[in-house]
Amino acid sequence: MLYSFDGKEPRVGKDTYVSEHALVVGDVQIGDECYIGHGVILRGDYGTIEIASGTAVEEGVVVHAPPNKVCSIGERVTIGHGAIIHSAIIGRMSVIGMGAVLSIYSEIGENTIVAEGSVVKMRQVIPGGVVAGGNPAKVIRKIAPKDEEYWGMAKRLYIDLARKYLGIGMKKMLSKT
Repeated sequence: MLYSFDGKEPRVGKDTYVSEHALVVGDVQIGDECYIGHGVILRGDYGTIEIASGTAVEEGVVVHAPPNKVCSIGERVTIGHGAIIHSAIIGRMSVIGMGAVLSIYSEIGENTIVAEGSVVKMRQVIPGGVVAGGNPAKVIRKIAPKDEEYWGMAKRLYIDLARKYLGIGMKKMLSKT
């Protein structure tokens, strides 16, 4: 659901699916062909959240920005289930694994993978073109062609899934008890 707050309203691009079970509050800008899954919380109440086109924010993700700051998520980013993003900068084509935490003012370069369950500390910078993991996150290796191939396919799946949800929607079922 979309909510205005303190005179600020979410803006949603063309062919973007926002689950009715997501909570999108205030100054949140979502690009075209994005997927915002069930249980997502995008809190633009006293900061700004910018999500570029083609990005998937999977179920249970929480995104927030501190007062008068911007949390910027680039084009065709995938944010895995249950991740926490707090006023980070995430470069285009990056992947944030399930359950990862990006602490306040952290930066993730373009075409970078942050492994599942990793913790990127406050103000930590992960460069572009690498795989990082652990707590605290450390560079493990450079991105390989197999990574780019797999994540290119996965990103397309979510763009297609957003289109399907918009096309056919969900139908509430009556209880069978």
